[in-house]
Amino acid sequence: MYDVIIIGGGPAGLTAGLYAARGGLKTLICEEKVFGGQILMSYEVDNYPGFPKGISGMDLMDNFMKQAEKFGVETNYEGIKGIEDKGKTKDVILSNGTKLNTKTIIVAAGASANKLNCPGEKKFTGKGVSYCATCDGAFFRGKPVAVVGGGDSALEEALYLANLASKVYIIHRREQLRAVKVLQERAFSNNKLEFVFNHVVKEIQGDKFVNGVLVENVKTGELSRLDVDGIFIYVGITPNTKFLEDIIELNEDGYIIVNENMETNIPGIFAAGDIRVTPLRQVLTAAADGAIAASCAQKYIERNC
Repeated sequence: MYDVIIIGGGPAGLTAGLYAARGGLKTLICEEKVFGGQILMSYEVDNYPGFPKGISGMDLMDNFMKQAEKFGVETNYEGIKGIEDKGKTKDVILSNGTKLNTKTIIVAAGASANKLNCPGEKKFTGKGVSYCATCDGAFFRGKPVAVVGGGDSALEEALYLANLASKVYIIHRREQLRAVKVLQERAFSNNKLEFVFNHVVKEIQGDKFVNGVLVENVKTGELSRLDVDGIFIYVGITPNTKFLEDIIELNEDGYIIVNENMETNIPGIFAAGDIRVTPLRQVLTAAADGAIAASCAQKYIERNC
């Protein structure tokens, strides 16, 4: 019997584990892939407080992991098949069929940025390829960049980047944008933004870092190259909530709905980080969510278990 099982080993999950174990709770973090989450792909993080010279995403998450383990957090590398609510206790079902019993669950499985799956994308991730302008935009101050996508997120991030970059190309496979009208008006009126309609990215090019993008006109098949130092990809984000469908209340986009205490609609089950409905998805906000979830889980156990 665990006091808390945390699903996901990113910033939210590791912080939740730190707070729970430090509070004396028997704590397990389950992470199918690699502890650290999406921030591992960031070559440098310079907006996390306490590191004025910056720190790599890998080193930052290594620090998170060491601190959680210092207080006795247990870890498991099996995937999660599902969860079951049994009232005062819950079951977490691992991918191998094993059931683990716990008093509370914190779901911190994160969300995954949709990929272009083109040559160069994986190679240059964290070296010019980014899925978060708020995270990495400052590294491209005064440099030309590209944004891929035509929805609200793509235009919002392109407008953000326009304050930093020398030029922002917006690459969209269609002739019209999908973003709301007010964002389109702002984008079209910004002279730093140049639209590349009816084009798709065929290859992301570079040496050690990105130095260009090969694009194809979807109508003519003609290839051309954009000289850019970075490319920001916004073709959707998918929350990792498939194993929770019909169990926990989700919004229309598949994100977990929680209150200010990170409580879901099921007592004793909490959610934290990118997997929940939130206006900002950053290491800092995910870590804060994890701390709140663990603290509230401990209070739940004291009251109910």
